[in-house]
Amino acid sequence: MIRKMLHLWLFSIKFIYLFYFARSQNNSNSQALLDYRYACLDQSSVAPSTTYQSNLNNLISSLSSDSATSNGFGNRTSGSDQNNMVYGLYLCRGDVNTSLCHSCVQNSSRLLKQHCPNNNTAILWYPFCLFRYSNQNFFGNLTIRPRIPMFDAKQNFTSVGEFDSDAKVLMNGLIQMGSQTDLMFGTHMFNINGTQRRYGWVQCSRDITSEECRTCLSNMLDDVQNCCMEKKVWRIFSPSCIVMYETQPFFLNDSQSNAPAPQQAKEKDGTSSSTIIIIAVIGTIVAALLAFSTYYFWCLKHRKEKNAMQVLSPIFYQDQPDIEDTGNADLPMMPLSSILKCTSNFSDAYKLGKGGFGTVYKGVLADGREIAVKRLSKTSAQGVEELKNEIILIAKLQHRNLVRLLACCIEQNEKLLIYEYLPNSSLDFHLFDMVKGAQLDWKQRLNIINGIAKGLLYLHEDSRLRVIHRDLKASNILLDHEMNSKISDFGLARTFGGDQDEANTIRVVGTYGYMASEYAMEGLFSVKSDVFSFGVLLLEIITGRKNNKFYLSEHGKSLPIYAWNLWCERKSLELMDPLIEKSIVHSEYIKCIHIGLLCVQEDAADRPTMSSVVHMLASDKVTLPNPTRPAFSVGRAVVDQVSSSNTSISVNEVTLSEVRPR
Repeated sequence: MIRKMLHLWLFSIKFIYLFYFARSQNNSNSQALLDYRYACLDQSSVAPSTTYQSNLNNLISSLSSDSATSNGFGNRTSGSDQNNMVYGLYLCRGDVNTSLCHSCVQNSSRLLKQHCPNNNTAILWYPFCLFRYSNQNFFGNLTIRPRIPMFDAKQNFTSVGEFDSDAKVLMNGLIQMGSQTDLMFGTHMFNINGTQRRYGWVQCSRDITSEECRTCLSNMLDDVQNCCMEKKVWRIFSPSCIVMYETQPFFLNDSQSNAPAPQQAKEKDGTSSSTIIIIAVIGTIVAALLAFSTYYFWCLKHRKEKNAMQVLSPIFYQDQPDIEDTGNADLPMMPLSSILKCTSNFSDAYKLGKGGFGTVYKGVLADGREIAVKRLSKTSAQGVEELKNEIILIAKLQHRNLVRLLACCIEQNEKLLIYEYLPNSSLDFHLFDMVKGAQLDWKQRLNIINGIAKGLLYLHEDSRLRVIHRDLKASNILLDHEMNSKISDFGLARTFGGDQDEANTIRVVGTYGYMASEYAMEGLFSVKSDVFSFGVLLLEIITGRKNNKFYLSEHGKSLPIYAWNLWCERKSLELMDPLIEKSIVHSEYIKCIHIGLLCVQEDAADRPTMSSVVHMLASDKVTLPNPTRPAFSVGRAVVDQVSSSNTSISVNEVTLSEVRPR
């Protein structure tokens, strides 16, 4: 409890500091500084070894200590065994002081371990620093992937071509200057058309050369045409460099010109008195928070277990037989002893797979019935609220294309969901494997597409409440013994009642590459954001290609963009999965490409509803409208070889997440 109180106290101080800083900047765009992004790379179903974790902890401690006295950059290694060696690096913004750099490195390393517990390689971009580690030596390697754009979707130029003219020339000049400084960092205020001010920022990791820095920053600037040409405010992050462009000043020093080193601002009249007031206010707030937190955690300790039970069911589950229905609307509870017995104490031999929220095991009940047990990780981001959400939703949803939830269990710090067992695993297990993919002929793939479409239609229009899934992807589509598709994993789903058809959230969750741009960038979700995810998934099914592995393999285009280009050139058949060439019906394939492109259009209003999609898939006579250009999407990216002049660039497969403070 004391540790939690201390964390709350520290969080309060940092929050107040950030609030005061944001206010003092008088910057309408400063809210963006509170966001962070992270990428979990080389994800494995097996957690890193104990030795690796110990080396990682030592590395983080070493880098954190180093950042307290450094000039904003440091890299270290930990471990003597090559198989468990960890390489780490931090890079603070060139305009922050040592204290803020140290605090940022501490927070970044903690968050990265929390978000990527099963990854040997990970990276996080925090408001004032970058932190990354890997089991592979990346020091001195130019790394431009993952490349993450962030922009304010609500602030657009009236003329799309503004950045394409004077600003791009000025930013290129800033790149040349910034890459030649010792800190590889530069800021500048530009005058556009003599009247409008724009603020540019560039920075590179200091373990690469000046030439590699220019290459990296130029790549970032070239990517603006794909995401941000009409945006007033944008930032593009990569592991080796960062580019920012805004209409308001956001530098922490007073200089408006190229400023590789942070400058101390002169105190203005009234500063000392303002500081005294701020300190007094902070002291009062901290004291109140300490008193409140003591009482809060005392109540939490006594209510936690009781509330968890009330959230799920009034049934006292220890007295219940295996999955015995109680006859009321709540989901039956299953005793932990029965689950341990049927999974052989969660033996690895019974493990079916591992997802973002935990591990799934196969179980066999005493009567011979097979079940799938989802064991939520104790460090999982899915807490009681998400568990409650999934239980309430699935327990009341009944459709042949939705996975059926049978029971649940909360006992002895375990949170477990029991589903029907589907023997053919998930769609991605078959679709993206050369051997198993060949067994999915065109007829089966079309059946899978139709099943997903009908399941979504039920969620959007035919269930009692309108349900938005928010995480539709190949790994969340399970296949039964006849290869029929069933939508699973409703932990992130949201419901709409009455006439509500869209909502906004500051907590953007899901999988990039399947997210509609309005959701990923603005937090706006609706049935049309699910339709976008369906469109990406449909294109993956008929092409046999992952959108998140496709991004770089075709000259920086996502799968939807590349499909669109081929569609415009009347060359859509070039995208066909060669594994289904002999079984495919060309007219049906072209229709599916057409429907997929309609689903991934940039304007959500232009995308069809799922009822229209189901109708289009079922009918050969319906006339389909012409699709418009797909939305720019941030994807999970992987590529085998990328060349830029003579520079070696490394690229990794990533899982991307956007997190905002609550």
